[in-house]
Amino acid sequence: MGEDGRCFPRKDTQAYRLLELVAVCGEFPAELVYRLAGSTSYKGTVTWLLKKERLLRVYYRDKLRGYRLGRRSKEMLLSDNPERFSFYLTGNVDTSLLKSEVTRRIRLHRIAEVYVAMLNAGVTIFRDEKPKVFAPGGDQDRGLEGAAFYSSREVKETGIEAVKIKGSRMAGVLLSPDGVFLTYNSGPYMAKWDYRAEQRAKAWMQVTLCNGNAGLGYAPEDVCGLLFGDSLEPFCQILSGADSGARCFFLLDGSYGHFYYLTNEHKGEVMLRLLCDRDRREELDRILSQGLCAGNPNGTIENDALDGNGDPVLFGYLLDIPRIHRFCSALQLQERHGTLICFDFQREVLEHCYGGLVAFEAISFEKFERRFYPEI
Repeated sequence: MGEDGRCFPRKDTQAYRLLELVAVCGEFPAELVYRLAGSTSYKGTVTWLLKKERLLRVYYRDKLRGYRLGRRSKEMLLSDNPERFSFYLTGNVDTSLLKSEVTRRIRLHRIAEVYVAMLNAGVTIFRDEKPKVFAPGGDQDRGLEGAAFYSSREVKETGIEAVKIKGSRMAGVLLSPDGVFLTYNSGPYMAKWDYRAEQRAKAWMQVTLCNGNAGLGYAPEDVCGLLFGDSLEPFCQILSGADSGARCFFLLDGSYGHFYYLTNEHKGEVMLRLLCDRDRREELDRILSQGLCAGNPNGTIENDALDGNGDPVLFGYLLDIPRIHRFCSALQLQERHGTLICFDFQREVLEHCYGGLVAFEAISFEKFERRFYPEI
């Protein structure tokens, strides 16, 4: 970037990638820059230069600090790639005509956290790189190549039918070859849910994407949930039933067969990669099954394998909320013994919820990452 203020970052630079993210998010949380690729000092220099050139501006209010695009950044991005950016930078939308209300800004920040997790996990987020599944007259026949994330606003492109998801806290939907994941982000707090709104959102997604609709080949049972949080504490609160004020009982009452919990940090991003990667999940399951007997799919207790005593073993490393709840509840009801296999960083919170009821075996996250994702 030159001193004349007319130079714009090249596409293959960290500066351009940051501007892209700010454009898609509307307002990008300043503290979220640390989760982007690159060293801390280099990212600090890039951010400083963008602010100096007025391509990026800081907005601080209500103790929230975020980055917004400068006028010239908007113009250059729209000129450079209108297919990617016009949806976000034109019209009367939250990402273009930014508001100062704290509730709207918090929602933009929560969605930005999801975007970063998806990007770091190798999930496609940009509109010109994925099929327009929800847009009228879109290119659904193009098919999915890997996993793709669609924000709640992209989902609402379907038109008047999208009124059925009004009130849902959904940040968007993740489409992978294996399933549909309604995606939420509670941040540092325990999310408060509208039971009926979330049930409508799930039902609408099943109608829109399943049974041959949208040409993606999903079945109704492929619709799952995905919840991000800043720590594992909300996960524990959900399982322990200490969340009556949050009204998230639909996570445990059978409404969802699978609803995964991931953290807003590096480990959560690696788990997201694994969730979207069937081959590596199957490889990990094969390793975990060594020394165990084959599972019994018709057993009275959900299981992935059986130990030497015939007791059930569950692979719980993806923190599937309803599945872990079903497993532990069945053990308690039938007064049986069982084992839950998880990662070492998950063990403490699971023991807090089910210690004394279930035996635990932990996988070293460091060794797992080194073997399965050495490129990260």
